[in-house]
Amino acid sequence: MIVAVTGINATDNPGPGVAVARSLKEADGDFKIVGLSYDLNDPGNYLDFLFDFNMIIPFPSLGWSGIKNALIKLKNNFGLDAIIPCLDAELPLFIEYQQELKDIGIQLLLPSNEQFELRDKLHLSDFSKHMGLLYPKTLAITDLNEIKAKMEQGNLDFPVVVKGRYYKAYIVHSLEQAQLKFTEIAQEWGVPILIQQVVQGEELNVIGVGDGKGGHIGILPIKKLTTTAIGKIWSGVTLNHPDLIAMTEQFLAKTKWQGPFELECMFNKEESFLIEINPRFPAWVYFATGCGINLPERLLKFINGETVPKDKEIPVGKYFVRYTYEVVTDIADMGKIQTNSLRFNK
Repeated sequence: MIVAVTGINATDNPGPGVAVARSLKEADGDFKIVGLSYDLNDPGNYLDFLFDFNMIIPFPSLGWSGIKNALIKLKNNFGLDAIIPCLDAELPLFIEYQQELKDIGIQLLLPSNEQFELRDKLHLSDFSKHMGLLYPKTLAITDLNEIKAKMEQGNLDFPVVVKGRYYKAYIVHSLEQAQLKFTEIAQEWGVPILIQQVVQGEELNVIGVGDGKGGHIGILPIKKLTTTAIGKIWSGVTLNHPDLIAMTEQFLAKTKWQGPFELECMFNKEESFLIEINPRFPAWVYFATGCGINLPERLLKFINGETVPKDKEIPVGKYFVRYTYEVVTDIADMGKIQTNSLRFNK
């Protein structure tokens, strides 16, 4: 089976694609993996031990036709059976045109447009209320000069979290810091920028794949132990947390979510908050694979109509730590991709 994976930007703010590819390389099935990239410098372009092909595709901001033509070229020349998109910014296109891809024999497992929209950070407060869950007080701001006035109107005090609609989040302790991070995120991802209440407690996440019928084909709850400056997990541990699992089951039952997801939550003694819903695998997806729950493999088996194993219990006490890794290659490899937009590795 030939599978394309995006999000292979394994940098200090890693995309999930390399972890997805690593999971598939350790799967029982015979997978050939294509790394799809928007940037020639993405490290995944040079990880020959994970990717059989690498291909540069047009940015999602340029529209669907360029991506579609690249995928058709790939399918016609080398074959392509399925895609696992891994980046928020590209998902609206893949969701909108997923039936078009399925019609030419390229399978996906993605949420519907309605499901994708309900987890948007701009709508998450309303969705949380619908679910009967708490959500931190959040303001959407389009002008950095409005931060002070909007925070006073919303009864928000520092520290707060400044976060982008798609990526990045920083805890700030002053108006000057808030304005700085507002500008930094807005220049990269645009506005609105969200100013959010800081919630104290244990940061717990759960990863899984929804079956589209209110259930799942595998989940793994974890606790973040250490994170990077921008909130990315650096180490964590698995745990069996009944309230988190119940929240996950409620989310699946109410939304009939289809495809990968990650719930980010905060629990303390008095309250529990839903912080974020990510509509794709997170960068730590290999943690689940290492615990015996290979979610990318299960996703592909599921869309092929194969039997997916049922987990009897959560593997508790498994520890995860991230590390950096250097790859030494030849500058000619970059030239091959730059010239042809495609590199055949094996």
